[in-house]
Amino acid sequence: MYRIGHARDIHRLIENDRPLIIGGVSITSKKGPISHSDGDCLYHAICESLLGALALGDLGTHFPDNDDNFKNIDSSLLVKRVMKLIKQQGYLVNNIDTSIILESPKLKKYIASMRENIASLLEIDISKVSVMAQTNEGIGELGKGDALEAFSTVLLIKEND
Repeated sequence: MYRIGHARDIHRLIENDRPLIIGGVSITSKKGPISHSDGDCLYHAICESLLGALALGDLGTHFPDNDDNFKNIDSSLLVKRVMKLIKQQGYLVNNIDTSIILESPKLKKYIASMRENIASLLEIDISKVSVMAQTNEGIGELGKGDALEAFSTVLLIKEND
C-alpha cells in the first residue's frame, strides 16, 4: 500500500546571530530564521509530509513550540523521531521531492549536501531524493528576502508489500 504526504513550511528571516540551516546544511547568510527550533525549514516540511502521509498529526502536535525541550533543537532529531513513527506504522520512504524558495543566497552549491543528509535520515538511496531551489522573482516577503519557504512531497510504501 502506498501513502502520499505533501507539506510546506515557512520561516521569517531577519538579520540576527542565528545560522541559516537548510536541509542540515549551514548556509552563509546575513539573515537567520525566527524559530523555536534551529529553524530548518526544509526538515520541517519533510517532517510534516511524513506525518501527513499517515495522518499522524502535524509538527506542532508532536513538537510544540511552547515546550522548552525543543528550544533550539537540531531539526535532524525531529526527522529521526518522525521516521521512528513511520517505521512503527510499518512504512518505508520510497522517494521524496522537495523545493526551497529563497531569494538569496543561491543554494546550488549546497544542494548535494542537502540530498545526502536527507537520504541518510530517511534511510533511502540519494537517487530517491530531489531537492530543488527557486526564487520568488522578487515578489512578496519571499522575494524581498524576508522569508524562506519549503515544500515536501513524499511517497511511503508499506513494508513487505
